[in-house]
Amino acid sequence: MLLTSPITIQFNDALSKINVQDWRHLNSSNNPFAEYHFFNALETSQSVSINKGWQAHHLVARSQAQCIAIMPMYLKNHSWGEYVFDWDWADAFERYNLDYYPKLVAAIPFTPVESNKILSSSLQVSDLFSTLIEHCEQHNINSWHILFNEQIQTSLPEDVYQRNTVQFHWFNRDYNSIDDFMNTFTSRKRRATKKERLSIAKQGLSVRRLNGHEITEQEIEFFYLTYQITYLKRGHQPHLNKQFFTQIISSMPDNILLIIASDQEKDVACALFFHDDSQLYGRYWGATQYYNNLHFELCYYQGFEFCIEHNLSRFNPGTQGEHKIQRGFEPVLTYSYHWIMHPGFKQAIKDFCQQERTHMLTYQAQCRELLPFKQLDE
Repeated sequence: MLLTSPITIQFNDALSKINVQDWRHLNSSNNPFAEYHFFNALETSQSVSINKGWQAHHLVARSQAQCIAIMPMYLKNHSWGEYVFDWDWADAFERYNLDYYPKLVAAIPFTPVESNKILSSSLQVSDLFSTLIEHCEQHNINSWHILFNEQIQTSLPEDVYQRNTVQFHWFNRDYNSIDDFMNTFTSRKRRATKKERLSIAKQGLSVRRLNGHEITEQEIEFFYLTYQITYLKRGHQPHLNKQFFTQIISSMPDNILLIIASDQEKDVACALFFHDDSQLYGRYWGATQYYNNLHFELCYYQGFEFCIEHNLSRFNPGTQGEHKIQRGFEPVLTYSYHWIMHPGFKQAIKDFCQQERTHMLTYQAQCRELLPFKQLDE
């Protein structure tokens, strides 16, 4: 669909300037990360703010008085928290004494989950390409990026580039139990997996699952402690503060799953998940001390069981991690779309994206050969 004169575009510097009912009316997705509550918690907790380098710049399209589309967007002066890495692009600009930032990003902050980044029943993301280009040119914004979007099936304009990454997802093929799933493994892989799971009980650990309604303030405190530990071990400050988690657990309890491991009734590790009626999303993990295979149990095997018990079709455990392959996570392509204003870099970045796609397709094929399933050995 082409934008016509009756359609007006505004960019809003706060979510509070967008009508909640408009958002909910336009949001046809069950994805929890498309919920108004999720974005609201990010902004009201100040986990996403100008001071953090995430300046709200949310696109709202109207036809006459009616809101017909919303696309959450941010002006950024860094590339943290995106998971589609363009640091090399920024370095190249710097070598030529050129500004790479600010850039305009359509994304769910700190959340590399594929979704349609526009909330609308009448417009597609591709309908906004020319509008975004014009906006960037008029306001000296050096590029725009639409991250982890659904694949655009139509042909792209000459100066809009697709990038691909590989994630590892698990698919529920109508399993009645986790044993059904494990029986699809080769015997050697099945034995290794069962050994990992048995080691949890041998270490004296117990595991409990809590939905959002059951999580206490004490358990939120423990979760946030482990969340901080995970980041500090890597030399980084956490992206999200405790207020954010308290708020989403309160406002989105039906979408939250917390799995906690205990040693002699003392909590020692946990993993926080989101879910909707079809997918489970693994998000945050942390532990106060190390236990063998505990990460795999809380973050993967418990997730498999939850999906099977609740008839969820897919489990997205997050980015990266080739160790997921041998546990049955399959490689899938993700899609992001990019436009660069500087004419001198357009061809170089286009060539990079094309070469990267070839590499990712090869990598995906190689990963599929490493899956533990029986039929790949026959």
